Amino acid sequence: MPPRAPTDAYPLSKLSHRSSLNSSGMPRLENGNGGEVSTSRAAMAFGRSKKGKERFSDGEIEDEQDEEGAALLGGHGTLDPVEGSMLAGPSRLPMGARLTGTKDKSRTIPLHLTASRATYPANVVRNQKYSVASFLPLVFWEQFKFFFNFYFLVVALSQFIPALKIGYIVTYVAPLAFVLAITMGKEAYDDYCRYLRDREANSTWYLVILPQTTSSSGVADSGSRDKPLTRSVPSSRIKVGDLILLEKNQRVPADMVLLTTSEEEGTCFIRTDQLDGETDWKLKVAVGETQKLGESGVGGVEGSLYADPPIKDIHTFYGVLTLRSTDPGPSTDTSIPLSVENVLWANTVLAAGSAVGMVVYTGKETRAVLNTSEPETKMGSLEAEINKMAKILCSVTFALSVILVALNGFRGRWYIYVFRFLILFSSIIPISLRVNLDMGKTVYAHQIQSDADIPETIVRTSTLPEELGRIEYLLSDKTGTLTRNEMELKKLHLGTVVFGWDSMDEVANLLKQSFSDETLQAPPGNTRRTSVNLGQGQARGRRDMSGRVLDAVLALATCHNVTPVSNDDGTVTYQASSPDEVAIVQWTESVGMTLISRDRTSMTLRPPNGDPLTFDILAIFPFTSESKRMGIIIRERATGQATFVQKGADVIMSRIVQKNDWLDEECGNMAREGLRTLVIGRKKLSAEGLAEFEKRYRQAQLVVGEERPVEIARVVSEHLEIDLELLALTGVEDKLQEDVKSTLELLRNAGLKIWMLTGDKIETAANIAVSSKLVARNQYIHQVAKLKSADQVRDMLDFLQAKLNCCLVIDGESLQLCLDSFRSEFVLLATQLPAVVACRCSPTQKADVARLIREYSKKVVCCIGDGGNDVSMIQAANVGVGIVGKEGKQASLAADFSITQFSHLTKLLLWHGRNSYKRSAKLSQFVIHRGLIIAVIQAVFSSIFFFAPIALYQGWLQVGYATVYTMAPVFSLVLDRDVNEDLALLYPELYKELTKGRSLSYKTFFTWLTISVYQGGIIMLLSLLLFEYEFLHIVAISFTALVINELIMVALEITTWHTYMILSELGTAAVYFGSMAVLPAYFDLSFVLSTAFLYKVAVIVAVSSFPLYVIKVFRNKFKPAAYTKVAGI
Repeated sequence: MPPRAPTDAYPLSKLSHRSSLNSSGMPRLENGNGGEVSTSRAAMAFGRSKKGKERFSDGEIEDEQDEEGAALLGGHGTLDPVEGSMLAGPSRLPMGARLTGTKDKSRTIPLHLTASRATYPANVVRNQKYSVASFLPLVFWEQFKFFFNFYFLVVALSQFIPALKIGYIVTYVAPLAFVLAITMGKEAYDDYCRYLRDREANSTWYLVILPQTTSSSGVADSGSRDKPLTRSVPSSRIKVGDLILLEKNQRVPADMVLLTTSEEEGTCFIRTDQLDGETDWKLKVAVGETQKLGESGVGGVEGSLYADPPIKDIHTFYGVLTLRSTDPGPSTDTSIPLSVENVLWANTVLAAGSAVGMVVYTGKETRAVLNTSEPETKMGSLEAEINKMAKILCSVTFALSVILVALNGFRGRWYIYVFRFLILFSSIIPISLRVNLDMGKTVYAHQIQSDADIPETIVRTSTLPEELGRIEYLLSDKTGTLTRNEMELKKLHLGTVVFGWDSMDEVANLLKQSFSDETLQAPPGNTRRTSVNLGQGQARGRRDMSGRVLDAVLALATCHNVTPVSNDDGTVTYQASSPDEVAIVQWTESVGMTLISRDRTSMTLRPPNGDPLTFDILAIFPFTSESKRMGIIIRERATGQATFVQKGADVIMSRIVQKNDWLDEECGNMAREGLRTLVIGRKKLSAEGLAEFEKRYRQAQLVVGEERPVEIARVVSEHLEIDLELLALTGVEDKLQEDVKSTLELLRNAGLKIWMLTGDKIETAANIAVSSKLVARNQYIHQVAKLKSADQVRDMLDFLQAKLNCCLVIDGESLQLCLDSFRSEFVLLATQLPAVVACRCSPTQKADVARLIREYSKKVVCCIGDGGNDVSMIQAANVGVGIVGKEGKQASLAADFSITQFSHLTKLLLWHGRNSYKRSAKLSQFVIHRGLIIAVIQAVFSSIFFFAPIALYQGWLQVGYATVYTMAPVFSLVLDRDVNEDLALLYPELYKELTKGRSLSYKTFFTWLTISVYQGGIIMLLSLLLFEYEFLHIVAISFTALVINELIMVALEITTWHTYMILSELGTAAVYFGSMAVLPAYFDLSFVLSTAFLYKVAVIVAVSSFPLYVIKVFRNKFKPAAYTKVAGI
């Protein structure tokens, strides 16, 4: 039996940019002769500028493993310490170097830094919008920057000037004060809640390791202690240079370099769901030289750490850790290059064990904060439209005032009269409109939150319910929003036979049979099978089915980066950077081949029968978005047979595996089912072939600059990727959220253009777009990736211009290039497409896309997500919807609306959103009508009586008109509905009409303006004509006709009667006629109860309202609305 491979034979792919391994597993820099690289040489290497890779821009996000490169074969090669650093800027700086100028934020941090830390930001979380000093100014600015509110303020303040005073001051000041008080109270409460959350985060306690003395042996002197000396500090007092001791399930308080972990291999898993939206645990690796010191000794190391300036890209980090030896004799420095695999970003969570990290970025310089946008105060489109109409009404009011003064010949202090007329006609822009709309929004929010069909839905921004009815663009996250991020292997195809999800027990039986056959064939004295030769076997044509199943299962069980992790309760969890790999390993376990352990040098499997199978890991070639495949070289310890196993996308693997006649067809079949396909192949390696590959591979590792990965890929292609034996094709399903398919179809039929913005790979996103029905049946999918020039962008735009009915799938790098080169052209073209999928998007890129669509389309954009990485996008949208899910509540707390699953979006938009918008549109126009009609009556009255700026209705009548006499019936319009819930969801096309804004437009506005002028003029003129000899009662006559007219108009506007509507109509009429008895100053009971009064008022009301009833009947008969056709009204 061959001896076990030494520890340094494992080419730790996660460290391949930084080090090879010595016998103790610690990384070091080596030259071609195996000696250590000097600090000066390392500095020169890091100082190289244009030959190295440039840092990606904010929009260019690469796969975490894309930065890792291929693994070293064995520990004897050298490496370029620069490769993989991805540092931008004019040059890569040596350790300790700093650029001149104030803008450079790179830093060299001495270990155990004790001074000069004030230059770095405090590690404080602050999400508050206001401070004590800025609260009132900012709230007032937010309120009065809108013309609507500013107009009310001017009118209210004018009443403190005696010459302009008309009626009671309280009638002008009280409504405005009420609105401001409600708004300020809500803002203060919301900000106080944010303050409490910030205080909780800032007061979380962490352990900071204290500096320790170092013994002559180079190990920190901690006496008999197993744990280092620590002190507890709140998160807000953590500073750059602190060494933080983290425990399991503790959130990382700042960006830090990982120095040591409780795992012997120096690895740890973190959860990054609140940073990048992915629920899979990520593997991080400690710096090798500090890992061997352990938690008790790391506090005594000496040296410094150089880190590049803080940027937004969470997949990029460059740094150099310089350790100074403390052994007797001359002091020597060892420089260790650092990459993103050595860094724990703030807001991630340590999933297992304990770890020590050195803080490099704090507060607003952390990646989490840099990728978070400042929240902005949102105003709905309806309010913006009403604001524009208010300006028109103000112009009408001013023109009317000037005309009346002009008709009077500009006599006396005419400018005072102009202002008095302006105040008299201020009811044209009624302050009660704000009160009614705000109360209406409260009703809508209550209806949404109390809907049993969408439980636990929360309205966090009560000012935006109407926006839910006008959405044209829906931008959705993928992981956790459209999908559950739960993978399951559904199909296994072996060429001549396919196993579906319901026949996997047959695979288990065949696997068990293969091991039983091998046991029977074992030589005497060896009653149990102890090995399986992955590379040996009969030719495919003669191999029996159990043997083919064994080969396929064993290949799937070994070709991955999965690590089993033991939980506290004794259960085992599989962790990997890709959920696909976890799904495959879980499947192999279900059929009898279980992964029981794995470290950086070996893995052990437990088959159905026999002893565990142990394989040494000789090399790993990680999956990248460019290569689209992942390979591994393993050697079975029992037999010494080395085998190369590879899996990848069919477009790549079809050129690598042996010729066959079934792969392409079956891949297409699985793709149409929405399954993610992986082709698995293998190749056995002879000792000579393996040695030759190792030699060439080591030479490729020595290549400097950007040619290095190209040379490595060429060596792998020439020596390994030739005529691989095709073993199997797998189909993995990414489970969708409940009812996602039907929800997307309904929303698409409702006229929404749906974009999927995800940080996932382009192949994965395309599969989900198909399986979720985001892409319609037979719709062409145009994939765009790795665009490098403006010419390529222009060609893509020309293609899309000719094919506007396709779905565009584009990666983040190409998207950024499109926005940089042809921003307006790209956005204008993309917004015309029915569906767009953007992959590899950073959080800020998602937010930028939302802003661009808002800016260029001028339409309402809704963003929906469930993770912390979606917060910026949610806040950038007109309407942000957060889903409470596996990734926590961060998105839900930042959103305007919180739901528990994606399918609830259907009812939220098509029912509640549609109702909210139509009701508010009708309510606002009716309130404006109510103010206009009384202003017209006032204008006619003033015109007839010498153009005097005297109020016709004073005192109680002025106050009561907009409150007790009309408010309840008018407000009851918030309960109106044109169709029932079933019809609204059955015919989503009804929603599409709302996006055109026809419920509240300039056409409807001027229609209501015309109605108001007609009715106001008729009421006043007929009152004067019919009651010519009862002029002293003109106030009672016209006001009674006005109130009855408004009650009738409300009845004409109602589509579906509600109990409250009937009660409000009858109750208001009873209150009005009852108040006549207690208001003798305005009503003469003997006159009011006369027959002449009753019939003449009836004539006035009939002339003012009956024509509108006739028009409504004719319109419904000859030009019915869409909802009347559907409802059969």
